[in-house]
Amino acid sequence: MSYRGRFAPSPTGPLHFGSLVAAVGSWLRARSQHGAWLIRIEDLDPQREVPGAAEDILATLAAFGMESDEPVVWQSRRTEAYDEAFARLREHVFPCWCSRSDLAAADGMHRGACIAAPDATRVPAWRLRVDDRNVGFVDLLQGNYVQNLQRDVGDFVVRRVEGGYAYQLAVVVDDAEAGITEIVRGADLLDSTPRQIYLQQLLVVPTPGYLHLPLVLDRTGAKLSKSEAALPIDRDNPLAALRAALDFLGLRDAARSAAASPEALLAAAAAHFDLAAMRRKSDAFHALD
Repeated sequence: MSYRGRFAPSPTGPLHFGSLVAAVGSWLRARSQHGAWLIRIEDLDPQREVPGAAEDILATLAAFGMESDEPVVWQSRRTEAYDEAFARLREHVFPCWCSRSDLAAADGMHRGACIAAPDATRVPAWRLRVDDRNVGFVDLLQGNYVQNLQRDVGDFVVRRVEGGYAYQLAVVVDDAEAGITEIVRGADLLDSTPRQIYLQQLLVVPTPGYLHLPLVLDRTGAKLSKSEAALPIDRDNPLAALRAALDFLGLRDAARSAAASPEALLAAAAAHFDLAAMRRKSDAFHALD
């Protein structure tokens, strides 16, 4: 199968430098494999969504020379597909009325029978029951990763109390339907991958390859997107931020290219893309020296 990759931002604000690094990394990997690069807007949580942020993100990506090879997919318009997948999981899911305080004694994890009794006056969440099994995979950058779902995660939510579908289910359905062959994203989602592989197995859809990129951290060691330092990048001056993103990824020769446009810089970086040279560990960003 031809390579198919994707970038899937959540419209919670303008594109910041950490998200740019993820976009550039996924775009370069797809182009280095002569494959397609798709964009999906993960707008499943209206409470966190900032009006106009999705359009702003798409405009910023375009200014940096990155546009989807196929029509942009919006998760908020795909409820029917999630309904169908949820129906196929019926024997594996159960309603749950447990609150966070109910689960506090178990470190916030749900395992086995619900502590809370059924309550006809409240809408439940729906959880996927997990087995006592190890689920692992080999990440192209981070290496071997194994997680015991019952011990490390517990029964996890696939449909929220509010009625919307959770990220873990939606992303599996979307990637399978789009034929994604490899997922390139930030390392903060490394521990979500075993849950998604488990869902792929239950839904009998292919498991793609995985490549988790290092995160950009602020000076305190926090993820940049959670920091006050996560200022929007300037799409009126894309070359500077694009060079910085390449440098952070470890592609320093590409970052120093004399290319005069974002498109030319990305093309040069794709032509000399070297997975072995890429940074593996998350770190604070230090400017080009």
